[in-house]
Amino acid sequence: MKTIWTCCILVLLSTVTTAPLRAQTADQQLETFFRNHLEECFRMRPLEATMLGDHRFDDQLDDISAEARQRWLQHYRSQLQQLQQQIPRQQLTRSGQVDYEILRDELVRSIWLAEHTRPFEEDPRTYGSYISDSVYSLLVQSTLPRETNVRNAIARIRQIPRIVRTARETLRDSPPTILETAILQNRGAIGFYEKGIYELIGASAQLDDLRAAAAPALQALREHQTFLEDSRRLRANGNWRLGPDLFAEKLQLVLNAGVSAQQVLADAEAEFLRVQDELYVVSRQLWSRYFPQSVLPPDDAAGRRETVTKVIAAVSQEHGAPETLVADARSSVGQIQDFIRRQDILRLPDPDRCQVIEMPEFRRGNSLAYLDPALPLDPGGISSYAVSPPPADWGSERVRSFLEEYNSHMLQVLTIHEAYPGHYVQLEYSNRCPSLIRRVLQSGVFIEGWAVYTEQMMLDQGYGEGSLQLRLNQLKFYLRAVVNAILDHRMHCTEMTDEQALELLTVQAYQSEGEARLKVIRAKQSSTQLSTYFTGRMAHYRLRQEIQREQGPAFSLGRYHEAVLDHGSVPMKYLPELVRERLQKPR
Repeated sequence: MKTIWTCCILVLLSTVTTAPLRAQTADQQLETFFRNHLEECFRMRPLEATMLGDHRFDDQLDDISAEARQRWLQHYRSQLQQLQQQIPRQQLTRSGQVDYEILRDELVRSIWLAEHTRPFEEDPRTYGSYISDSVYSLLVQSTLPRETNVRNAIARIRQIPRIVRTARETLRDSPPTILETAILQNRGAIGFYEKGIYELIGASAQLDDLRAAAAPALQALREHQTFLEDSRRLRANGNWRLGPDLFAEKLQLVLNAGVSAQQVLADAEAEFLRVQDELYVVSRQLWSRYFPQSVLPPDDAAGRRETVTKVIAAVSQEHGAPETLVADARSSVGQIQDFIRRQDILRLPDPDRCQVIEMPEFRRGNSLAYLDPALPLDPGGISSYAVSPPPADWGSERVRSFLEEYNSHMLQVLTIHEAYPGHYVQLEYSNRCPSLIRRVLQSGVFIEGWAVYTEQMMLDQGYGEGSLQLRLNQLKFYLRAVVNAILDHRMHCTEMTDEQALELLTVQAYQSEGEARLKVIRAKQSSTQLSTYFTGRMAHYRLRQEIQREQGPAFSLGRYHEAVLDHGSVPMKYLPELVRERLQKPR
C-alpha cells in the first residue's frame, strides 16, 4: 500500500497540470504552484530529488558550477515573486495559509543563505554529499528494484571526477576545523568505494560495471585527498565567525520560531543554572552508592561541582566494549518500545521500519549517532539509526573517554532521542501528513526539539523504574542541548576562544574532553544549528504544560503527543493552534 502511494506521488510531481489556476481553489493553486516549483528544483538539483524520495533523476548529479548556482538563486527569487503575485493568500483556508507561509519563508531563507554564505567556496564537506551520500542513499533508502538502484549508482559514480574537479576549482579559504573533518570524511569515501560499496551490494551481475566506474572515481578521490591535505597549509585560513548581526538574522530565519537570538541566549542561560541544580540533587542521592566511605563535599559552588563531577565519572564506568557499541544500542530498543506501548505514550508506527546500523565511515566525525529517515516522497523505505563505534586509529585513552561518555545509561537516552519515540517515530508520522509542503519543507527546530523533549518525558512517565543513573545521564544529555545554544551564540557573536569553550563544556557542562572538542569543531561548522535543540525543546515543553493545564483531568498524554505529530514537522510558532484544533477531534 505504501509503495503504491509513493508511486502516485511521483507521478503527480512529474505531471504538468493542465487546468488553469483560475479553475482551482486557492489551496489547489498553492499545491500546483509548489509541485511546479519542486519540478524545477529537481531538474536543477537531481540530488535534492533523490534525498526527498523522487527517483526520476537518480542517475544524474547536479551541475554545481558557479553559473549553475547563480541560476538556483535566480529561481528562488523568481518563485518568491510569483508566489506573492499568483496565489491569493487571503482566499486560502487557514491550513493553506500556514503552508503558504512555510513556502514563503523557505524561499526567503534560501535566498539569504545563497547571498550570505559560501559553502562551495569555504566548506569542502559540501562536496561530500555529491561524492558519497548521492550513491549511498540509493543503495540503502530507495524502494526501487535493487538492479535499478545499482545502475543509477554506477551512473553517478561516473560523475564523481567532475564533482571533484569542480571542488578543486572552487574551494578557496576553508577554516582549519572544517578542513580537518573534510579530510577524514574524504578518506572514508575512498574506503567506501574501495570496499564498503561492494559489501552493500553483494553478489550482482553489475559488479564489473561498478568496478569500471569506481576506478576513475577512486583516482579522483585520492587526488582530492592530496589536494585537501596540502590545503591545510595553503588555504586553511578562513574566518568561521558570523558576527552578531549575521548570526541574529540567520538564527531567526533558521529557527522561524518567533524568538530572537538574545531571547534564546537568555532562556538558555537561565535553564543552564536550573539543570545544574537538578544534576546536583541527583548526584547527592547517588553519592553514598559510589563513595560509601567518603563524606559528601560541602554544599557550595565548588563542592557541588565536585559532587556532580565525581558521581558522573563513577556512573560512566558502567559501559560496554567498543566492538559491542552498536549491539548495545540495538538491545535497548525492545524495552523502550514495550514501555511506550504499555504507558500509551503514543501509537508506534506499524510496520516498524527502523534498523540499527554501524555508521558508515565517511559520515563519521561530528557525532556518535544519527537517524537517517525514510524519505518524504518514498516513505515505504527503511530508516536507519546509525551508531558510530570508536574509529580504529584512536588510542586507548580516547576510546576509554568515548565509552564513558556513551555508557550503558546514556545509550538508552540516545535511543529514545534518535529512534523511539524521538526522530524515527516523529518522522514516520511526518511522512503521513497530507500536505506536500509540510512533508518536504520540514522544521529542524520541531524535529530536534521533539527528540530532546522525549528524553525527559519518558523518564517522567516511569521509564527506567526511577533509575537515578539513567536520570543523571538524561540531565547531562539535556544540559548538552542547553549549552549548545549558549556555545552557538558565544562562538559566533563574541571572541570566545577554544579554551573558553572547552572550559564551558568540560567543567560546567561535565562533558568529556573528547566530546567537548568535537562540539567546538561542530559549533564552528554549523552556525545556528546547535540552537535548534534547545529552542525546539522549550517550545514543545511549554506547549505541553499549557495544554495539560487547560484540559485538566481530561488530558491524555498519548492523544496529545499524536496531536503534536499529526501536522508534519511544522515551524513551532504554528503548533499551538494546530494542536488545539486537532484535540477537538476524535483520536
